[in-house]
Parts: sequence; C-alpha cells; structure tokens
Amino acid sequence: MTKPLRQLLLAACLFLAPPGAWAQGANVALGTAAFDSGQPVEVTADSLSVDQETGRAVFDGNVLVVQGEVRLSAGQIVVEYATDADGATTGISRLMATGGVTFVTATDAAEASEAVYSVADSTVSLSGDVLLTQGQTALSGDRLVIDLNSGSGRIEGRVRTIFGGSDN
Repeated sequence: MTKPLRQLLLAACLFLAPPGAWAQGANVALGTAAFDSGQPVEVTADSLSVDQETGRAVFDGNVLVVQGEVRLSAGQIVVEYATDADGATTGISRLMATGGVTFVTATDAAEASEAVYSVADSTVSLSGDVLLTQGQTALSGDRLVIDLNSGSGRIEGRVRTIFGGSDN
C-alpha cells in the first residue's frame, strides 16, 4: 500500500467515521485462527548483521518475515534468539520491526510504525499510527495486539472505525 493511499484511508477513518463508532479500545477478530507457530520462520533482507555476544541479528532493508500465511515486512527487523540453560540457541524468541511495518494474514492487513512479534506467545503488538483493514472495514488506533492462536486482537487509543457500505 502506498503512503498516499494509507494517508487517504487514515483521513477517511478520522473524518468520515460516525462519532458513535469511536472508542478508547475495541476487540477485533482476525483471520489467523489456524496459525501454526511451529512452522518455520523465513527472513529475507538486503543485509544482515549478527552480534554473537547479545544473541541478536539485525536485518536491514526490504525485510520480509514469512511464517505460513502470516507475513511481516519492515525497513529493519531485529531478531532475538532464545537460549537454553547451557546458552545454546533454541530458536527465535522475538522479532522487533521498525520502519513502515506491514503485517498481513490471509484475510487482513495492518500497518504501523513498529511491531514486536513474540514467537513463544504467538502475539504481535503493533504501535504508532496503526491502520487495520478487514475487507471494506478500516480501523485505526495507537496500538493493536494480535493473538495469532485465537485470531483475536484488541486495538486501543482513540480508535476510529469505518464500516463498509452496502451496494443497495
């Protein structure tokens, strides 16, 4: 989604939504109920830097993370690895994304300034000018937390909603 299109959708959320649709928080259902956190995580980027001491990897430029039908893209993603009691790496613990974050499932899309994906908890927390689109419905707010296992989410912070119109 281009920046002008995103701004247009956000402006529509701000000015066209009826005041009765505004709230401080709203629960949303997302099309991720069949998400399998055991699937492999694939990350592609323009460059990669690894710091063995901190157990972090930094992917820079056109970063795309794919796990099943779930996609997360951003300008930069920092990966923190989980370790066992002996200090051996056991997998990815969490991903922290910044710079034009887009989170897409089979049926929904969300954009934000930054996001944190906790692999162990199967949650994604998006923050900063969040815009969620579900078909003809658009929601905006300050923060969106998604539970990938249940397919549920909560958007918070001056929530604004536009419900799709009918073709009558």
